[in-house]
Amino acid sequence: MSDKRLFLIDGSALAYRSYYAFAQNPLKTKRGEHTSVVYGFAATILRILSKEQPSHLAVVLDSKEPTFRHKMYAEYKANRPSMPEEMVEQLPRLDELLRVM
Repeated sequence: MSDKRLFLIDGSALAYRSYYAFAQNPLKTKRGEHTSVVYGFAATILRILSKEQPSHLAVVLDSKEPTFRHKMYAEYKANRPSMPEEMVEQLPRLDELLRVM
């Protein structure tokens, strides 16, 4: 039996979860930069690594381009509200976090 365990993380879902976990009391730097998404995301990944000790971990994010689902069903996710601006502004930091991890 192999000790290899792969964990796949739905990064988009985790980012939204992290954002809304702090929606009532968002985390910010001294300069006012929102950090709830990055903090919640990092804390969750570190907790998984510590508790589960996977041999491999990958994070997948929603594509900015239309997928086959959009081509099959034009209204796929069409009624979803736009991503909150406070979340959008944290995405570059989240990308940076994922690159260094």
